[in-house]
Amino acid sequence: MTENNQDSRSVDVFGVGNALVDILALVEDQFVVGHGLNRGGMTLMDSETQGGILHDLEHNSLQMRSGGSAANTMIGLAQSGGKAYYSGKVAKDTNGEFYRQDLLAGGIEFNVHPATESNGPTGTCVVLTTPDAERTMCTNLGVSTTLAATDIDVDRLSHCKYSYVEGYLWSSPDPRKASIETMEQSKRLGVKVAFTFSDGFLVDQFADDFHKVVSEYCDVIFCNADEVKSFFKEESLSECARKMSEISDLAFITNGDQGCMVVENKQIVDVAGFPVKAIDTVGAGDAFAGGVLFGLTNGLSSAQAARWGNYLASMVVQIHGPRLEGSQAHLLSQVIAG
Repeated sequence: MTENNQDSRSVDVFGVGNALVDILALVEDQFVVGHGLNRGGMTLMDSETQGGILHDLEHNSLQMRSGGSAANTMIGLAQSGGKAYYSGKVAKDTNGEFYRQDLLAGGIEFNVHPATESNGPTGTCVVLTTPDAERTMCTNLGVSTTLAATDIDVDRLSHCKYSYVEGYLWSSPDPRKASIETMEQSKRLGVKVAFTFSDGFLVDQFADDFHKVVSEYCDVIFCNADEVKSFFKEESLSECARKMSEISDLAFITNGDQGCMVVENKQIVDVAGFPVKAIDTVGAGDAFAGGVLFGLTNGLSSAQAARWGNYLASMVVQIHGPRLEGSQAHLLSQVIAG
């Protein structure tokens, strides 16, 4: 990749993802089983199916957040003291305006005009959290599937140190093209590319694409233990890390409360997690990536960045919902010092 002077760039990360309003609910295991959902994963569904689930939640207490994986990561970066742009598609409706205002309140510049064509509503994700802290997601992508390559603001991208693309975008053709456009323009501009696998089912479904993306575009890879095992068709996590070291200069492999592996320049380092009592795992991986990206763009070593990411993830799993409230930057020096 062409190297430009990244220190002169004014924005840390240009995030691209499915713009979804998260609807958060606490449920018992039987609710997930009874609806035939992929426990611990994400299920794509139409408005009618998702509406049925929401109907069955009418007596539950629900919370709403601007969400989507990459958006939550940009929030984590901003709460660490970083600056981010975000690109995702919402509709010109109530949820779309809520999404925009919620991101702006989190310090994120949201720079894609809402869809005016009648391609559907703003996307929503019903996040069901069971007593064991596992989260199961029921997603209606809505108008987020219309995010196009032409929505990628190349001028804004040129002012960023990194781009960050979520694997969830591979679920739809146009966002997939927008992802590749972001990566290709990043490569042309000397902007480093970070990519998250997002979900094991995507790794399985788009295996060839993901391998190509990793080999041709990516400077940094984010994945969890299950995703990397799917990627390499290998059950040994240490062997997966070794294989990752052969194709990536820098990768972060998370493994729950055990922390993560940092794979860098063919070296593999374990960075311990922060053992806590988890009540809701939604957003943990997103917060981790936000912390790491802040570290990578603000002078921390990869291990220090991973420690900060582990810390943010450990804080998120202790609350309901995908992100923390307010700035966390005042804790940075204490956390990375150990």
